[in-house]
Amino acid sequence: MKIDILAIGAHPDDVELGCSATLAKEISNGKKVGILDLTRGELGTRGTAEIRDEEAANAAEILGVKFRHNLEFSDGFLVNNAASQLEIIKIIRKYQPEIVLCNAIDDRHIDHGKASKLASDACFLSGLQKIETIQDGNHQKAWRPKHVYHYIQWKNIEPDFVVDVTGFLEKKLETVFAYKSQFHQKEADEPETPISSTNFRDSITYRAQDLGRLIGTEYGEGFTTERYPAVNSIFDLI
Repeated sequence: MKIDILAIGAHPDDVELGCSATLAKEISNGKKVGILDLTRGELGTRGTAEIRDEEAANAAEILGVKFRHNLEFSDGFLVNNAASQLEIIKIIRKYQPEIVLCNAIDDRHIDHGKASKLASDACFLSGLQKIETIQDGNHQKAWRPKHVYHYIQWKNIEPDFVVDVTGFLEKKLETVFAYKSQFHQKEADEPETPISSTNFRDSITYRAQDLGRLIGTEYGEGFTTERYPAVNSIFDLI
């Protein structure tokens, strides 16, 4: 299966929090989207890896992606080495995405920045023909995504561009809150975390509103890019 967009996250819920409104919009436009989680989030304070597996599957179904895979790397101890890169390369070559969306280039959680660089490096290496990979018993062809974009997470990184996601915020919230164990619940008896507060829950909406305000729409999601985006005409910019 060839897809249009591969969204990569260090942990289940990274993709939902970072770019799920954009993904929902592209899916509504007929684009094929897949998600690749690098870890099971097993070090998360609330819930368990098994609960997170179930929540991730539910979120993927709500969003309508074509697949969701988990490489089961070690949560909290991601390493940008050849072994990790090759596992991601196999996925990139199998599905041949045009665009890869991945973690923020710098963030509060140490895994996010490491996953960002790991995914970006794998995208580049995936295009080198002399790197050989085998998937399902077949030698894979080299493939390099045309674009690698980084979504914004905890830190308020200044975006290089903002996607108008008006009409898709509700879908984002539905996918995010499929991770019931991670977010605010009145009757929860688990320890509080930075993302389990009502402030964080509300911030998902008010950040989208603020980014939307800056581009003259109701809601937006921001991204950074590793190279200058090109347009055919200044009229392509809205």
